[in-house]
Amino acid sequence: MRLAVMGIMILCLFLLLFIVVRKKIGFGWLTVFGTHLVLAALGLYLVNFSGLIPEVYIPLNPTTIGTVTVLGLPGVALLYSLKISLMG
Repeated sequence: MRLAVMGIMILCLFLLLFIVVRKKIGFGWLTVFGTHLVLAALGLYLVNFSGLIPEVYIPLNPTTIGTVTVLGLPGVALLYSLKISLMG
């Protein structure tokens, strides 16, 4: 079972690389995505420890960082509004 899963993952990796090379997308998107990921984590960190809303803490985990990576600063506002509405 484990070997089958590993084989499927390797096959998917090769297919994704084939698509990237064939479509001439290049690896520039990876740099942009990495930059967005780092800025999202930094933004959450700064907002958490800036003291704007001391009662609310948004943890740095893949879900929250992914939300902010995709949505940007409105994603931070979304996470804070969800946290506040779920607290009270």
